[in-house]
Amino acid sequence: MTLKVIGSGFGRTGTMSLKLALEQIGLGPCYHMVEVFKNPTAFDWWSEAADDPAHADWGRIFAGYNATVDWPNATYYKELADAYPDAKIVHTERNEDQWFASTQATIFMDRGPPDPGNPMMRMMGKAIYQLFDGQKNDRDKVIAAYRKHNAEVRETIPADRLLVYHVSDGWGPLCDFLGVPVPEGGTPKVNSREEFAAMMAAGGPPGH
Repeated sequence: MTLKVIGSGFGRTGTMSLKLALEQIGLGPCYHMVEVFKNPTAFDWWSEAADDPAHADWGRIFAGYNATVDWPNATYYKELADAYPDAKIVHTERNEDQWFASTQATIFMDRGPPDPGNPMMRMMGKAIYQLFDGQKNDRDKVIAAYRKHNAEVRETIPADRLLVYHVSDGWGPLCDFLGVPVPEGGTPKVNSREEFAAMMAAGGPPGH
């Protein structure tokens, strides 16, 4: 398999909904952070990729997948776009204030000092937290990094290869961009703050 779709949007921009949408229209399986938790070895794979993304073993990480969205891959969308030149890039965005509030209530919730000896935290630090100088709860730093990333995606990826997408846009733009028929029913809308909290209360993502 080779990647056909690369999601460049940060986590909490509708990436889980996009994952399910891509799988529904036949472009799955789709990699997402939840896949990392299913395979704890992947924490080390991503740490190695973060050390030298230009020479990362993407084939090992994405074996068996046709698409990828969310973190950690969103940090390395440029390298992935080069590694998979025929893949299309879907960039999810949402209102920056809503996005920041969502991160603080979910994935960036303050859970105390990180343990650098924990493979998961080591990977998170390299692949995600470094984007915010480690200050994932600092509103100014986090939103500045969000704006920078969104601007860089537009500057880096050719317009004919890029779709800037809001989940609320529905099937139309997504299916037109990817050249697939529009399915019946609405696009998936999942992983709300409430659903995330319920997942964490139940023990966290698979393998966590």
